[in-house]
Amino acid sequence: MRAVRRRRRHWMPKERRKPRKEKEEKGWQKKQKKKFCIFCKENIAFVDYKDVSLLRKFVSDRGKIRARRVSGNCAQHQREVATAVKNAREMALLAYTAR
Repeated sequence: MRAVRRRRRHWMPKERRKPRKEKEEKGWQKKQKKKFCIFCKENIAFVDYKDVSLLRKFVSDRGKIRARRVSGNCAQHQREVATAVKNAREMALLAYTAR
């Protein structure tokens, strides 16, 4: 069998390259609202695993724990939420899945 040679892309000087689009030109992207940590805002001392109504906000309809960038929590409170959800599942207060 013969080895297939691949062509290498040659380096191109900056003068001949296409100019990159600046961030200001992206008119199709909407500016998103800043997310904030509910626990920091309301000065909640700790996340209680027995508060199921609060924990349901951080669990998707499929039963997955929502990511920090989706829920808007800070890193410290996201860890506490994840632990509280896991404890609530163990105590059968929250379901593991949607079924």
